Amino acid sequence: QVQVAESGGGLVQAGGSLRLSCAASGITFRINAMGWYRQAPGKQRELVADISSSFSTNYAESVKGRFTISRDNAKNTVYLQMNSLKPEDTAVYYCNIKTPRAYVYWGQGTQVTVSS
Repeated sequence: QVQVAESGGGLVQAGGSLRLSCAASGITFRINAMGWYRQAPGKQRELVADISSSFSTNYAESVKGRFTISRDNAKNTVYLQMNSLKPEDTAVYYCNIKTPRAYVYWGQGTQVTVSS
């Protein structure tokens, strides 16, 4: 079955960088969009960035210019390079993938903590 697994989270000081990875396995279809979301304590899950099958990208205003999303279709993997991290970026980061029929698979999440 399809599995989605994030990695790369951790603790970093403000101004630092982290690179998140998300690998999908058990894939028997062409993945459409891939995306990163985050959820901070007491807040709703929000879109951070997504990337289409044609590599078109979309970012939340709060991360534009600091985060970069990319994907490797051969590896069914999506990445999120996060630079100039701020304490308000602290959250659990989730990855998702969308099938051609718009079904969404989610990963379990990876914690990112930015200390001030």
